[in-house]
Amino acid sequence: MFSRDMIALMVQGLWETLYMTILSTAAAYALGLPIGLLLVVTDADGIKPNTAVNRIVGTIVNLLRSVPFIILLVFVLPLTRLIVGTTIGSTATIVPLVIAAAPFVARMVESSVKEVDRGVIEASLSMGASTMQVVLKVLLPEAKPSLLVGAAIATTTVLSYSAMSGFVGGGGLGTIAINYGYYRSQTDVMLVMVVILILVVQGFQEIGNRISKRSDKRIRQQ
Repeated sequence: MFSRDMIALMVQGLWETLYMTILSTAAAYALGLPIGLLLVVTDADGIKPNTAVNRIVGTIVNLLRSVPFIILLVFVLPLTRLIVGTTIGSTATIVPLVIAAAPFVARMVESSVKEVDRGVIEASLSMGASTMQVVLKVLLPEAKPSLLVGAAIATTTVLSYSAMSGFVGGGGLGTIAINYGYYRSQTDVMLVMVVILILVVQGFQEIGNRISKRSDKRIRQQ
């Protein structure tokens, strides 16, 4: 099991998993963050209430979140081929990962931003701040600790999705677990892949929690 070739394969699988997870999470936040902010701003209690926009965007987000990832992975294969030219490998897996994670990120952002004290928002508006200024200078800074915790959760969720992509040759630790642990009935390989994934998840979670605590003004003031 721990031959030179297998160790090299595990190292490559770990690299591919980190590559897919980090890049997909970043892209998901590039899409999900503005969507989440839009849901907050257009909410009935938001800065610029707009029922039509809120319902349409919210419905789309809910629909995408409702689709199991393994089904979404297969459904978007034509789109994946169109964007990256192939449906196999770690780069190809990023496309469905982003589509699956962006709605999740949007809801995480919405939940975090809604925790901001309403009084702070109203004070900013009373001083003549524009909607964009409130979003950039009040909502995001005040919600930063919660957003960072959410980012850690989103990253671990994307990591679990990337492992499932092993069923369709997505690359990473998931592919090794499927090809060697499942199809070849090598339980020891499957166990090692699970342990590595758990350690990576714990690492991301710990990093996110530490950064969140350092950015929390309430903790620094104590």
